Amino acid sequence: MEYFSQAKKYRHELHQIPERGLQEFKTSTYIFNTLEEMGYTPVRILETGVLAFKQGTQKDSTIAFRADMDGLPITEESHLAFKSLHENMMHACGHDFHMAILLGLAAYLKSIETKENILFLFQPAEESPGGAKPIIELGVLQQYHVKEIYGLHMWPDLEQGHIGVKPGPLMAMPGELEIEIKGIGGHGAMPDQTIDPIVIAAQLISSLQSIVSRNVAPVEHAVVTIGYIHGGTKHNVISDHVQLGGTIRAFEQDVYDTIKRRIKKICEGFANTFETEINVKITDFYKAVNNDKVLTEQFIQALDGHVTIVKPSMTGEDFSFYQEVVPGVFFFLGSRNQSKGYTFPLHNSRFNADDSLVEKGIETYIRLLRYKNVIE
Repeated sequence: MEYFSQAKKYRHELHQIPERGLQEFKTSTYIFNTLEEMGYTPVRILETGVLAFKQGTQKDSTIAFRADMDGLPITEESHLAFKSLHENMMHACGHDFHMAILLGLAAYLKSIETKENILFLFQPAEESPGGAKPIIELGVLQQYHVKEIYGLHMWPDLEQGHIGVKPGPLMAMPGELEIEIKGIGGHGAMPDQTIDPIVIAAQLISSLQSIVSRNVAPVEHAVVTIGYIHGGTKHNVISDHVQLGGTIRAFEQDVYDTIKRRIKKICEGFANTFETEINVKITDFYKAVNNDKVLTEQFIQALDGHVTIVKPSMTGEDFSFYQEVVPGVFFFLGSRNQSKGYTFPLHNSRFNADDSLVEKGIETYIRLLRYKNVIE
């Protein structure tokens, strides 16, 4: 159909103009103008975000669909005719697909009567710093009487065209960990005159790994990962400080809080043991994506059960903030295609997927709306 081919064109053109979170000016203009050409009256939010509203016959009830807009600071490695026009930016997380799917749905619904209102929500800054929370703080969901919300994500762990979903926790709540160990530097041949932060760091990293195995119940899911260690300058010099950085993940708030508490307690113990100073900073990001059980069951039935019940992922998504306000469903759209080489993970310089998935995403939303008797 015409809107399918048009939506694929949207994907190609959006793929060429990836931008950082809250700096999606070209992307925002593209979406705004495209919605206007369809006949909508789009509205800007958070400067680069865009909303479009379709009035239904039930004026006080709205279903929202969300697509994220931002790219990543990654140099694209591909031979696509429509590859990124920016050397150090690309849509390595499939947000170009997400936007094209939602634009395609908007095009399909423009000339169709809907029983309920539809809100098309194009959200900036999913990757960072997170656009969902400030949108909620603006009162957008209340203003448009949103009663439920849906979103999707490309997923290279699933075969192309497969829909992955599960009720309850789907994606984790992530946090960022920074630790600074202050020692006393000196000559590498005289370690007794120093407090060696590298030795402390080595033992500390091992101890932090015991949190998941010894402080979190085996039936719970959690991650503590140290992603970098910076310290030292020369072979024979003991550094005076070391910096560690990493991430923590969990699905349940009490588990996440336990991890934070144990990290601080362990670092405090090391500081006392080695008579030094250890500073800990933990930055909380998103809540866990938690799919409403009733809506998820409806979603599965809308697709005649042709879905894959996936295992929860330790990745994070700020779609979770919407779900704290209204019930919602977030699902995965499988993109793995071995024969075409679409096997690279998200956030990889060679991530890509087949254009047909734009059509698959639109069809999935349409089937959901038909099942819910929103459209004929």
